[in-house]
Amino acid sequence: MKKIILADSQAIFRAGTAKVLAADDDLRIIAQCADLERLFHAIDTFPGSIILFAASLRPDLLQLRRRLEKAGSRGIVIAENSEAAQVYVQQGFRGVIFRNVTGQALVDCVRRVSNGDTWIPPQLAAVSPVDEDVVGTRVRDRLTPKEMRIVALIVQGCKNRDIALRLKTTEQVIKNYLRSIYDKTGVSDRLELALFTIHHRALAAAAAEMSTKMDAEEQAATGAVA
Repeated sequence: MKKIILADSQAIFRAGTAKVLAADDDLRIIAQCADLERLFHAIDTFPGSIILFAASLRPDLLQLRRRLEKAGSRGIVIAENSEAAQVYVQQGFRGVIFRNVTGQALVDCVRRVSNGDTWIPPQLAAVSPVDEDVVGTRVRDRLTPKEMRIVALIVQGCKNRDIALRLKTTEQVIKNYLRSIYDKTGVSDRLELALFTIHHRALAAAAAEMSTKMDAEEQAATGAVA
């Protein structure tokens, strides 16, 4: 049984990753951490583990690598889709995955690293022109601006009640919108929707842009009231 520690501040991504890894009988997630303090505690508590950690947590990479070596553990970096994986490979980490990694590639990476090998992302193993995200682009263009706002908030981990408050509407209206969004994306629940969005570059970029727009609107509204 291979012990896995999963560290990421994005609850939705943690849940999706855990769901994928739990399907493999040989992999066991023994800790989930939302911040560096919990991660360091888990590393010290469960030596000899595979550590999947998000680069967005901004750890001191040299310090983290030394801590892993002391614990007899191996680290796999969860990099943002726009990042260069070479940086982490050069730092001595045994594997790098991107947020849009497929479930099979995620399992392959964990298995290889746990066996003492290094897992190189396909983007590094064979450099090729960036593939056009046809599916993500098509779904993005089918979603209305209101639906895209809801998608952006789902990716952030917001519940229906929170979304309704942010968009100044009711939970029932949000549920109605979600049914339409599920139909357009071909998913069945909010977790699948969040993972679908993260895995499709064009849709993820649109959701991030909408999040920035909503934050700016809310700040402007707060400033106007003040």
